Amino acid sequence: MILHIDMDAFYASVEERDRPGLRGKPMVVGGNAHKRGVVAAANYAARYFGIHSAMPTAQAKRLCPHLIVIPPRHAYYAQISQHIRDIFHRYTPLVEPLSLDEAFLDVTHSQQLFGEAARIGWRIKREIRAELTLTASVGVAHNKFLAKVASDVGKPDGFLVVDPANVQSFLDPLPVTKLWGVGKVGNRQLEELGIRTIGELRAQPRTLLDDLFGSWGEQLWELAHGMDDRPVVPDHKAKSLSHETTFAEDITDVEALRGWLLDLTRQVAARLRTNQLRGRTVHLKIRFTNFRTITRSHTFPKSTDVTQELWNAGAAMLTKNLPFPPLGVRLLGFSVSGFDNAESRQADLFCEPENVKNVRLDTVSDWIQKRFGSAALSRAAELVHATE
Repeated sequence: MILHIDMDAFYASVEERDRPGLRGKPMVVGGNAHKRGVVAAANYAARYFGIHSAMPTAQAKRLCPHLIVIPPRHAYYAQISQHIRDIFHRYTPLVEPLSLDEAFLDVTHSQQLFGEAARIGWRIKREIRAELTLTASVGVAHNKFLAKVASDVGKPDGFLVVDPANVQSFLDPLPVTKLWGVGKVGNRQLEELGIRTIGELRAQPRTLLDDLFGSWGEQLWELAHGMDDRPVVPDHKAKSLSHETTFAEDITDVEALRGWLLDLTRQVAARLRTNQLRGRTVHLKIRFTNFRTITRSHTFPKSTDVTQELWNAGAAMLTKNLPFPPLGVRLLGFSVSGFDNAESRQADLFCEPENVKNVRLDTVSDWIQKRFGSAALSRAAELVHATE
């Protein structure tokens, strides 16, 4: 049994919690509207105006002129995310984070200690509210895809269990956009064929999906039937660590994409160091508006967990592989693989003097944030990202 737990409008909810005067007012966490900033999170009052994450802040301000824009506090959100993750680990070691605000939990074997999966989900939801004054939506199912859809359908502050015997009755009425990979372009293609729901798509011949989506079509067919055999993989057992984000609106602005990639890189690097892992290969994943997906990789001479090194490689691949004229990007992903452990780090400091500064920066930064809280220290790059 799998839980998918997703915090509701995480960044925005944290800011509302800390500043109650913001509640009920349209507000986003994002970059400066005058410097090509992008919305990182929108509260539900702002969503009423059609504002969503990944939208240019300038566009959000046009939709809602009295919109309040709060600069992001990434280190602070990471601190709160760690508290949430600690709650997860009270119930199972099988926790697979997807980002700062969501994760999959495999509670199959935890049921002997804590009761059925739904009971565990309720306990986690209550503890998050009691300890952090934040709300989470929880989906419970027998696979990852169904659990994630369930948490999304129930938002905000939702709780939904998918009965294995009623999978199709749960999925069939939902819009096709609930299937991973079907965005605005794919939805428009399907609408032209009169296909609006998962049930209508499921009734189509499998070859139709292959024609529309290529190799992605087979996976969409399986998802439409509620099939997903991927296991929950904790960080310390993973062969790679990754974060990716699918944008509600395709992004063509290079600086906005660099800003998102910076955030993905920072999160992956922090998870590497937390799990005492170092990787040799960096992977960049880009899915364009036409569903063409490319992956590029760069391999270092020696493994690393240094944020700056990982970011340099990722940013270079991003710049090199964006077409001109710009083609909209609907998904961006960053991952690191080829792990070894961190035992050789001290030797590396003496062998590579040019790397000492960045390694020490990460080491001291992690220590300060752990000792005094993540809000106590930020990278200059993060400050730039916050104002872009």
